[in-house]
Parts: sequence; structure tokens; C-alpha cells
Amino acid sequence: MTHHDNHPFADCILNDDCIEALKPVPDETVDLVVTDPPYLVNYKDRSGRSIIGDDNGDWLKPAFSEIIRVLKNHAFCVSFSGWNEVDKFMTAWKDVGFKPVGHLVWHKHYASNSRYLNYRHEQAFLLAKGNPPIPVMILDDIHPWTYSGNELHPNQKSVEIIKPLIRAFSRQDELVLDPFAGSGTTALAARNTGRKYLAIEKDKNYYDTAIRRLR
Repeated sequence: MTHHDNHPFADCILNDDCIEALKPVPDETVDLVVTDPPYLVNYKDRSGRSIIGDDNGDWLKPAFSEIIRVLKNHAFCVSFSGWNEVDKFMTAWKDVGFKPVGHLVWHKHYASNSRYLNYRHEQAFLLAKGNPPIPVMILDDIHPWTYSGNELHPNQKSVEIIKPLIRAFSRQDELVLDPFAGSGTTALAARNTGRKYLAIEKDKNYYDTAIRRLR
């Protein structure tokens, strides 16, 4: 674990539950949150891989209470979420004090599922703490999707999806938090864009994968 001169939590990956792991982090420490939490859909991929915490939303409000506390005032959180449990996420976000200020959609050139519709998009919400300044680079709210291959994690996002978010909503050398780090994609995207990262992942296997990727 490397420590930045003025930031004890810079460039750390922690193997822990994010609610516990964030407790020692002081208020208003991180400059941006970019995260992809469990969607509460009991997801299983074709090989049977599942996600911790994906079966109920009891953790939602306690986790986002800690997340908003450690985020600086007048800053952003970008959180992916599934559309079918959006009410639970939105309620938790608003209850802890986040204000939704944007909705991002990535359009896939393939359907990841097909039932009542061909499901061809991923989505995230742009949440504000306080009143952040208008970003220097204003992103569109619709983007093409880049497939990651999902080799390292069943819901793995591509680094190319995350990098523009980090560039738009933070500056060089700032600290980006991902409390649901999976295989470490946000941490890698932060490092590739000249930011510091703090990543937390509860599942030991994904944590080990993230450590390997960041080496």
C-alpha cells in the first residue's frame, strides 16, 4: 500500500465491507465517487457467478450515508444502478442528501438480455452533494457502450467507460473513491487519468484480482 504525502487513503485497495472500511475515513476526504454497486437483482451470469449483497437493499442507506459523508461538499457521485430497483436506490440517495442532477445511458450494440424488450443499455445517475460547479468538460448523457468481456467480474465495466466520468468530474491528483470496487476498474481508470484512488471490495477473489490489475 503506497501513501501519498498528504493523503493516507491515496492509492489504497481495501478488502472489507465498505460501511466498515469508510468509518475511519475523515469527513470530506474524497473528491469524486464512481461506483457500480450490486443492483439488487440476484444476478447470476452464465457460469453461475453471483455478487455479494445483490439479494436485498439493507446496506443501501448505511453505505451511501458513509459515502456522502466522506465526499467533499459541492462534489459528485456517479453510481450505476439497475432500472428495476431504481426506487430503492433513489430513496436511499435522497434520504442521505444526494440530489440527482443527471442520468447517463450507455447504448449497447447487442442485447444483454431479452424478455419483454431487448435490453440494450446500462445506466448510471449523476448525484450531487451540495452545488458542484459546472464541469469544464460537459459530457453527453448518452454514450456508446464498450464491452469489457466480463472476464474478471460478472458485471465488469470497461475502463474506457469510466475514464471520461473521472476526467469530467474531477481534476488531476484528486482522490476518487469506489466503495464497490469489483475487479478494480475505477481504480485503474483513476490511475490512468492521473488521479489517486481509494477502492474497497468485500469479495476476497475480486479484491485479489484488483490488486493484480493495479500492479
